[in-house]
Amino acid sequence: MSVSLAMDRASPHAAMASLPADWPNRAASRFLRAGGLRWHVQVAGEGPAILLLHGTGASTHSWRGLLPVLARQHTVIAPDLPGQGFSELPRVRLLSLDGMAEALAALLRELGPAPRLVVGHSAGAAIGARMVLDGAVAPERLVALNGALIPLGGLAGQLFAPLARLAVALPGIPRLVAWRAADRRVVERLLRDTGSQLDAEGVALYARLFRNPDHVAATLGMMAHWDLHALARDLPGLPVPLTLVVGQQDRTIRPTEARRIQARLAASRILALPGLGHLAHEEAPEEVACAILEEHP
Repeated sequence: MSVSLAMDRASPHAAMASLPADWPNRAASRFLRAGGLRWHVQVAGEGPAILLLHGTGASTHSWRGLLPVLARQHTVIAPDLPGQGFSELPRVRLLSLDGMAEALAALLRELGPAPRLVVGHSAGAAIGARMVLDGAVAPERLVALNGALIPLGGLAGQLFAPLARLAVALPGIPRLVAWRAADRRVVERLLRDTGSQLDAEGVALYARLFRNPDHVAATLGMMAHWDLHALARDLPGLPVPLTLVVGQQDRTIRPTEARRIQARLAASRILALPGLGHLAHEEAPEEVACAILEEHP
């Protein structure tokens, strides 16, 4: 399946020039306008389409190992979420769950192919679920990689959004976070706390993103405007099967959360990945690809 992209007519060459020469899978990168935003999206391979939606604070780089594996037999579409990576920072409304789902629906209408699979990591799984529930996409199956599909339980769930809103309200916080990210040890500790062990390249790529105040602002804005209560209410009506791929060492979205989700949704199954954390798809892309495609390694 080939994909025809409407390139950003304003300055496609300037947009590509803003992308580092060593950015992962750069040859697959395109810039285009859709839904009033300029998007960075990577498209690779041929065959049935798979949509990859990264999590909060990440970008297309997080699929650096997985995208080429899936592209062997599929058309893989991987956008940077609004304001993150190299996609344009949007107005506040598009940083909410509903807003992001709406914006991505506009992007897919511009791109053309209907995804057979929708794969979302962490918050990306919630966006994918919202799109399916709203009829924006009609895949055969939704795959959640350590998916954040329902509100976190306990004190963390009560404090998450208020603290994020406080951070957004304080002027200079994005620049302060970007300044702190200049210390590689800060980024290493943050990633280690997810339960994942990334290689030096993975740490360096996150450090690059976190040094960008706009990326940090979009990440904080997304966290501040995220509300999973409506999604949790609607989730039992999900019209497609749900596969919950769970890294058993995940310290960001605990594995027990998958069981809470499964209790709400009969047409779901859990695939556990021993020894992997929240960023399992970056630690073991081949293994995660098998889980996504429901194949045996």
